[in-house]
Amino acid sequence: MRRHGDGGASAAASEADLAQLSTAIAAGEDLGPFVRRAFACGRPEPLLASLRAAARDREAEIEELCRAHFHDFIRAVDDLRSLLADADALKGSLSSSHAALLSSAAPLLASLESFLAARALAGNLSSALASSRRCVRLLALANRANAHLQAGNHNLYLALRAVDAIDRDLASGPEPLPLPTLRRMLLSLVPAVRAHAEREISREFSDWMVSIRAASRHLGQVAIGRSAAARQRQEELRSKHRPLEECITLDDDGVGDIDDFAAAAATADVADGAAAASFDLTPLYRAMHVHHTLALGERFKKYYLENRKLQLTSDFDVIAATPFLESHQVFFSQIAGFFIVEDRVFSTGGGLTSRADVDALWDSAVAKMVSVMEDNFSRMQTANHLLLITDYAALVSATMRRYGYPVGMLLDVLARHRDKYHDLLLADCRRQVVEALAADKFDQMLMRKEYEYSMNVLAFGIQSSDITPAFPYVAPFSCTVPDICRIVRSFIEDSVSFMAHGGGGDTYAAVKKYLGRILSEVVDASIQKLVDSGGGLSVSQAMQVAANMSVMERACEFFTGHAAQLCGVPLRAVERGRRDFPLRKSRDAAEALLLRLLCSKVDEFMGQSDGVNWMTDDPPPGGNEYANEVIIYLETLTSTAQQILPLPVLRRVLVAVLAHISERIVGLFLNDSVKRFNANAVTGIDTDLKMFEAFGESMSSLFVDSGQDSAANEMKAALVEARQLVNLLMSNSPENFLNPVIREKSYNKLDYKKVAAISEKFRDSSESYFSTFGTRGARQNPKKKSLDTLIKRLREAS
Repeated sequence: MRRHGDGGASAAASEADLAQLSTAIAAGEDLGPFVRRAFACGRPEPLLASLRAAARDREAEIEELCRAHFHDFIRAVDDLRSLLADADALKGSLSSSHAALLSSAAPLLASLESFLAARALAGNLSSALASSRRCVRLLALANRANAHLQAGNHNLYLALRAVDAIDRDLASGPEPLPLPTLRRMLLSLVPAVRAHAEREISREFSDWMVSIRAASRHLGQVAIGRSAAARQRQEELRSKHRPLEECITLDDDGVGDIDDFAAAAATADVADGAAAASFDLTPLYRAMHVHHTLALGERFKKYYLENRKLQLTSDFDVIAATPFLESHQVFFSQIAGFFIVEDRVFSTGGGLTSRADVDALWDSAVAKMVSVMEDNFSRMQTANHLLLITDYAALVSATMRRYGYPVGMLLDVLARHRDKYHDLLLADCRRQVVEALAADKFDQMLMRKEYEYSMNVLAFGIQSSDITPAFPYVAPFSCTVPDICRIVRSFIEDSVSFMAHGGGGDTYAAVKKYLGRILSEVVDASIQKLVDSGGGLSVSQAMQVAANMSVMERACEFFTGHAAQLCGVPLRAVERGRRDFPLRKSRDAAEALLLRLLCSKVDEFMGQSDGVNWMTDDPPPGGNEYANEVIIYLETLTSTAQQILPLPVLRRVLVAVLAHISERIVGLFLNDSVKRFNANAVTGIDTDLKMFEAFGESMSSLFVDSGQDSAANEMKAALVEARQLVNLLMSNSPENFLNPVIREKSYNKLDYKKVAAISEKFRDSSESYFSTFGTRGARQNPKKKSLDTLIKRLREAS
C-alpha cells in the first residue's frame, strides 16, 4: 500500500513538471532550470521524453502552417516572373540614358578639372602672399624695435611693445612661420631684446636712485625754507593786525575785522604751504612701465621698496661723523626730502607704493629722529643749541604735516624737553644777571642821546612820563635795570619761540609760568643775594638799588604785556589777570638794606651823644650836637633820595628812620653810661625831639599825592615812644602813668620796665634833679613825690 501510494505521488509530480515545461516552452522561457533539476534528481529520461513530445507537437504545427500558405507562395512566384520582363526593358532604357549623359558631360568635366586646378593655384598664391606679408610685418616690427633700441632708454618701452607684438604673432599665428631661419632669428631676438631692456632700464634706475638721494637734501632744505618763510609771514600778519585786535570790541565790525585777519592768514598759509620743488620722476616711471611690460612689476615694486629702505637707513648715518649741532639741518632736510619724494611717488606712481609701505618707512624715520633728538637733547647744556635744533625740528614737523605725515611723536619730544630748555635758559640768564649786577656801580644812568633813551627806557616801558626829557638825561635807575630788562625780554622771546613752534599746549600760560620763574628764581634771587651779602654797598648805592626795584615794578608790567603780545593774547585779558609784584622779596630786602645802612649812619651820629651833659645847669638852647648832625644828614639824604626814590619808598624809609631815632633816644636814657640825669637834660632831649618832629612835618609836604596829613601823622607816630617818654619825664604828675585811662591815652607806647629804669635814674640826687623847680625847704616837691610814688608802684608791679 505504501509503495502504491508513493508511485501515485511520483506520477502526479511528473505530470506537474511536464505541465510547467510545456508552459515554459510555449512562453519561450529559459529551460535551464528544468534541465538542472532533472539531472540533479538523476532522472533525465522524463525530461527528454517531454522535450521529444514537445518537438513532435511543433513539427505538426509547422506542417499545418505550410499547407495553409502553399498556394499563396505559388501565386507570388508567378507575379515575380511577370515582372521580370518589365525590369529588363527598364534596364535597357537606363543604359541608353547613361550613354547619352556621358557624351554630353565630357566637356563640362574637362572645364571643372581646369577650374579646380586654377583654384588650387590661387589658394597657394594667397597663402604665399599672406606669409610674405606676415614676414614683412614681423621684419618691420623687428626693425622698429632695433630703431627704438638705438634711440636710447627713452624708447625702451616702445621697443618692448614691438617685441611683444612679434612674440604674440609667433605664438598665436594660424600656422608656423614658413621660413625656419627667420623664425629662429625672431625667436632669439625676443628674449635678447627683453634682457637688454631690463639691463638698460635697471642701470638707468640705479643712476636715478643715486641722483634722487642727492636731490632729496636740497628738496628738503627748500621745503623747510618755505615753511620758515610761511611762518614768518604769518607772524608778520599777526603783528600787523595785533593793534587792531586790541581795539576790537564785540560788535559786528570787530568780528568782521577778525575774520578778515583769519582769512588773510589762511590764504598766506595755503599759498606758501607746501614746498613744490621740481624733481624728475620720469626715469622711475619709465622703469616701472618697462618692468610691467616685462611682467616683472611686482619684482620691481619689491626692489624699489628695498632700495629706498636702504637709502633711508644710510640717510640716518649722516650724523655719525659730525656733531649733531652741525649736522642736524642736513639730517632733517635729507629725511624731509626723502618723504617728499615718496609722497609724490605715492600720488602719481600708479600703485608703485602703497600707503602702508610709506607709513612703515615714516614710522621708522620718526622712531630714529625721536631717538636721535632724545639722546642729543639729554646731553646738551646750552639753551641756544637746544632752541636752534628745536626750531628746525618744528619747521620739519610743519613741513611734513603739510604732506599728510603724522608728526605728533616729534612734537611730543619737543614738549618733553620744554622744562630742560627753560632750565638751561634760566641758567644762562642767571649768569648774565649776576654779571650785570657785578658790573654795575649803582650810579644813576646818564643818557646823552635820544636813541639811548629809546633803547634803554622806551623799549621797556619804564618811563615815568610820556614827555621826552631834555638831554643829557639822568635816569632814576642804574644801568642794571635796562640790562636785566634786555635779558628778560630775550628770555621771553626765546620762550615764546620755543613754545609756539614746538612746546605744545597753551603758549601764553606756559610762557607766563616761565616768566614767573625767571623773575622769581633769577632776577629776584640774584638781587636778594646781592643785597643780603651787602657787597660793600654804600647808602647811596643801596638807595639806588631800592630805586631800581621801583622801576623794575613797571618793567614787570612790560614783561607780562610783551609775553602776551608775542603770544597773541589781548592786553585787556592780561590786565584783568595781573598778579602781585614778583620781585617783592628783593624789593623788601633792598629797602631793608637801605634802612640798615641809614640806621647805622644815624647810630654813628647818635654815638656822639657822649657829649650830652646829663646834669647840665641850663638846657642847650639849640638842641644837642648829635641831633643837629642827624638832621643835616637826613635833609641832605632826602634831597638826593627824592630825585631817584619813589615817594612811597621814601616815605617808608623816613618813617622807619624816625622810628629808629625814637628807639635810640629812649636808648640814651637806658644807656649804662648814663647814671643819672636832670630836668635840664630832659629839656635838651625835648628840643632834639622837636627838631626831629619838625623835620618829619616838613618832609610830609613831599607826599601830597598820598595824603600830606596822613604822612605827617605817620612820621609823628614814628617818634611817639620818645615823645611819650619825654612828656612823662617833664610831667608834674608822673604817677598818672599808673592810671590805665591816662596811660592808654598818653603813654600807650611806653614799657613798664623801661619807665622804671629811667625813673630810677631821674630820681637819684633829687636835690640836683629838681633844683631848678624851686628852692629847698621842709615841704617836699610834689613832682618828686609823684615820681617816688611811680617808682614805688613800678617796683611793686615788677
